[in-house]
Amino acid sequence: MGKDVIIACDFAGRSQTVEFLGRFGAKKPFVKIGMELFYSEGPSIVREIKEMGHRVFLDLKLHDIPNTVKKAMAVLSGLNIDICNVHAAGTTAMMTAALEGLTRPDGTRPLLIAVTQLTSTDQASMERDLLIREPMEDVVMHYAETAKNAGLDGVVCSPQESAAVHSRCGKNFLTVTPGVRFAGGDAGDQRRVMTPAAAKLAGSDYIVVGRPITAAADPEEAYLRCVEDFVG
Repeated sequence: MGKDVIIACDFAGRSQTVEFLGRFGAKKPFVKIGMELFYSEGPSIVREIKEMGHRVFLDLKLHDIPNTVKKAMAVLSGLNIDICNVHAAGTTAMMTAALEGLTRPDGTRPLLIAVTQLTSTDQASMERDLLIREPMEDVVMHYAETAKNAGLDGVVCSPQESAAVHSRCGKNFLTVTPGVRFAGGDAGDQRRVMTPAAAKLAGSDYIVVGRPITAAADPEEAYLRCVEDFVG
């Protein structure tokens, strides 16, 4: 797979989302549907965006007992999504169950990736709130290796960690990286951030970009700028 920019469509409902995507005309960006939009509109918004011609990363970050995740993934697999995810902290058993549920009778399935540590988490909050005292990079690498050993296709990580994940898990193990901002842009609630150009050099396979595109005065121009900087 080649590199690509995924737009985080973190909107409150259908009308705002469809209006936003309509600005791109014949272009069909890869989009991320997260919890806010999915919980607002349900599976119908996924079907509609797929029918519009977009690829979809359904970002629900499942984390539950293995049987529950397996059954939920079987439902999500029927939506014809392209990528979905779980939390690696759910353990190997949960990730293995997720793969089983996601795989259709004909053997096909969407890509499945695991969240390592959220890009809003830094070393201090990880130690204080999660009681994880190892260095952030060590934690991310351990979660990435666990996900790979469970059979997953890649991880969600900071672009700062992409190169190390590829070094540890192989170049074909995908790194999907949020926390991307233009130089001088507001980092918001993100802590581990990079520009699109820096993420490219770091080896990210996909960058997930939200507010720098969705809140831009000209979202299409901002998207094309991301593509130029990241894909070239």
